[in-house]
Amino acid sequence: MSALFDKAVFRLRAVARDYLIARPRTLYWRLLGLRTGSKTLLPRIHVTWPHQVSIGARCLLEPGIYFKFDGIWKPGPSIVIGDDSFIGTGCEFNIREKIVIGNHALISSGCRFIDHDHGFSTRAIPMARQTTGDEKAIHIEDDVWIGAESVILKGATIGRGAIIAAGSVVTKSVGAYEIWAGLPAKFVRMRPEDQTAPPLV
Repeated sequence: MSALFDKAVFRLRAVARDYLIARPRTLYWRLLGLRTGSKTLLPRIHVTWPHQVSIGARCLLEPGIYFKFDGIWKPGPSIVIGDDSFIGTGCEFNIREKIVIGNHALISSGCRFIDHDHGFSTRAIPMARQTTGDEKAIHIEDDVWIGAESVILKGATIGRGAIIAAGSVVTKSVGAYEIWAGLPAKFVRMRPEDQTAPPLV
């Protein structure tokens, strides 16, 4: 009886959270210009320019995500996330050019996406006052899994079905269905191909 009661309370809390908190919060961000697809509800997030963020349908987002378009106002969106994707708590999108994440992506907690460098061209001016360096868009294709606390840097493309191990720093492009790990990340092996199920005896 206790287990059934606990399940009922858990479900009622989830429904109340959706209708009393998440749905009004999502509507608030939509009114500010952030785009979300159907059945995507927003937790507590931080956003600099809401119109720069577009999130697809049926996405699951955890609290504490920072969508930081690091620049002055310009038309958007520059942070584009596809359908049926997951983004874990504490992820940061530090974007000046663009990031595109495909469908069915798994972005684990604490990941960072940074598509630009900081300037350091002269010693006469403190680095904090120098202009931004190179900017190159990041592309994450469909069905990619990025492990916790990974960093994806400017210009990287991660191919369909690829896996990035936790704590990796990706500085170059990753091919489809490849597994990469390390700092900087390097190719480890290919994901195994699908195996035909053995016949029933």
